[in-house]
Amino acid sequence: MYGRLPLAEVLAEVGKTGAGTIDIWPQRHANHREQIESIGHQKFAAMLKRHKVKVGILTHFDLGPFDLQAEMKAIKEFGGSMIICGSAGPADLKGDALKAAIKDFVEKMKPHVAAAEETGVTIGIENHASSLIDSPDSIKWFAEFSASGRLGIALAPYHLPQDSGLIANLTGDLGERLVHFYAWQYGMGCREKLPKEQELLQLPGRGSLDFVPIIASLKKIRYKGWTEIFMHPVPRGIPIMPTAAEVSQEISCARQYLERCKDKANSEAKA
Repeated sequence: MYGRLPLAEVLAEVGKTGAGTIDIWPQRHANHREQIESIGHQKFAAMLKRHKVKVGILTHFDLGPFDLQAEMKAIKEFGGSMIICGSAGPADLKGDALKAAIKDFVEKMKPHVAAAEETGVTIGIENHASSLIDSPDSIKWFAEFSASGRLGIALAPYHLPQDSGLIANLTGDLGERLVHFYAWQYGMGCREKLPKEQELLQLPGRGSLDFVPIIASLKKIRYKGWTEIFMHPVPRGIPIMPTAAEVSQEISCARQYLERCKDKANSEAKA
């Protein structure tokens, strides 16, 4: 969200958004993971303490699911508990072939899940487009085959049909295998450069996706994980807005929308 802005500047903004926990990304989407190594772990820890911010997640699409074990140690050092990445395997499969490939992927993940269990880290697999795990069926089969609470889905509505009922049902199907939720919709996409107002349609409350049924489903399954307000800018690596303060304002607006959705979901549940 903040691109490659200096960590010191970003951490000073986190509290203004109502958040206290951050997700750290590396190049090409940002460079905050690299900035941590540049300034040193002790200095980074002091910055976190000063700004009353915690690291929750390291996102590593660059490493993939089979090269995370060194970062498991890093996230524990930073006080966090999750690493998010994509899946691995053939894309565009259907039916029994897809189901078999997902079962094979989960089998290949076993030594990495064992390491995650040992270190107390959860691996979240995002349902990224054009990957093995991207469709509703693939997500449900992955959840079925994953026998560990340390391996689950980081659900990104952006990469699913923009049907709030479908997404809500999928959330319910996942149950405990839902380990992270991106408050992120398709809007007008994030592949081509668009006018800023169109690009921002990815954010909750700006695009047309109704988050009320989704939040109601999260409540029903007693979801206790993080909800991450998210979007991609074009090009990757820039902040979503020109300044850190403007980024924080957009996040705050999206958070307020989600709070209204939660209130509405609660009211409807009581009716």
